[in-house]
Amino acid sequence: MASRLLKFSKIVSQPPAVREASARISDFEEISDAFIQEKAAEQASRCSQCGIPFCQSHCPLGNHIPDWLQLAAEGRTREAYEVSASTNPMPEVCGRVCPQDKLCEGNCVVEKAGFGTVTIGAVERWLTDTAVREGWVRPIAPERERPESVGIVGAGPAGMAAAERLRREGFKVTVYDRYDRAGGLMIYGIPNFKLDKSIPLRRHQALVEGGVEFRFGWELGRDGSVAGLRAEHDAVFLAIGAYAARRLELPGETNMKPLAALEFLTASNRKGLGDPVEGFEAGDLNARDKRVVVVGGGDTAMDCVRTAVRQGAKTVTCLYRRERETMPGSAREVKHAESEGVTFEWLSAPARLADGKIEIQPMKLDMSGGGRGRVLPDDGPVWSLEADMVIEALGFSPEDAAAMSGGASIHLTPRGTIEADPKTLQTGEPGVYAAGDLVRGPSLVVWALKDAITASDAIVRHFAEIKEPA
Repeated sequence: MASRLLKFSKIVSQPPAVREASARISDFEEISDAFIQEKAAEQASRCSQCGIPFCQSHCPLGNHIPDWLQLAAEGRTREAYEVSASTNPMPEVCGRVCPQDKLCEGNCVVEKAGFGTVTIGAVERWLTDTAVREGWVRPIAPERERPESVGIVGAGPAGMAAAERLRREGFKVTVYDRYDRAGGLMIYGIPNFKLDKSIPLRRHQALVEGGVEFRFGWELGRDGSVAGLRAEHDAVFLAIGAYAARRLELPGETNMKPLAALEFLTASNRKGLGDPVEGFEAGDLNARDKRVVVVGGGDTAMDCVRTAVRQGAKTVTCLYRRERETMPGSAREVKHAESEGVTFEWLSAPARLADGKIEIQPMKLDMSGGGRGRVLPDDGPVWSLEADMVIEALGFSPEDAAAMSGGASIHLTPRGTIEADPKTLQTGEPGVYAAGDLVRGPSLVVWALKDAITASDAIVRHFAEIKEPA
């Protein structure tokens, strides 16, 4: 039989079609069309099946990408999905929100050879969407029930992934979260046009049906402590993320208070979910008819500018103190934002706020030390930009989990993250584990999933090593 692989020299790289910008900015629906099976198989057939698959080694989860691409190319879709799901707790999420251009696809050998990358993320998304549609996604069904219970604080990607993994092993699992829905940033931070809210909600429902208990409106430090959770559970898993926003400290007198990115995005997502949002209705959290300036260069900044466009902003400008090439966010997101009408001002930093405008200091890069360079003020003149709404998208820091924990022996690093054993992610408090942004600082969903697997497997090993009494 003729090979269905190594077609990269005959078939061009073709990701799913993206809706025209003029159409997609009028709603919050996902911007890409879904692959049909023939197109997904065609694109998967472009894989070169490398001896050393750099796509896999540059995936935090070590996904067996060439394997499931080969299965997809051969039309063995269910097997491809099962291989994909064997290493990734949320392939349908990663296929949508991972910056593939910086991870698997950016390191694809076919891409490096100049033939255009294999569209790994799109095929990954298609596999799970197909599996859901066809009913292949199996419910959690432990082979045996264990007597131990685990309390998980945080229902974001790390918490939900750990809950599924531990429940499959038979543990009793209770997830505590301060919000009223599961999903964390997947539900309240990432806009719907990147990740449809039905996806994390579907994950939550599957966990409930599999026997995982959720307690919403519960906040660590306010409603309980780590010590209290340890008294109730055999192990505790902390995955509360990094929600403390880094803020601008700008001089000036103004009635315009800068908004934190997450406050803006949460209001928009809640509105999309049908919740009453007082600040949105009052206009404070709504970009409609406003001149919006977003400060920052990561994916959160891109979420903010693209959300503001869809809310009907008069103008949307992104200020970034470095150049396009050194932006930490996905280049694809920048391209989408530009096509949707966002203006980018590179090498620009906010200097002062005044009513109706923001003064901007030109910047320059000193590359003498290598790397991304050192950002310094340029000698150019300070200029101003009219603004009715300024959004700070400067990143996040973990909240003080040590203080919130109620005196447990949990230590922080100089960066404010929780100190944990890199092999097990156990903290200084025996039986207490931590993962995701709480440990590594603000990062990607895929890294949170990786940490969830590491900590969950360590919990499983710990109890497997405890000999039952004779």
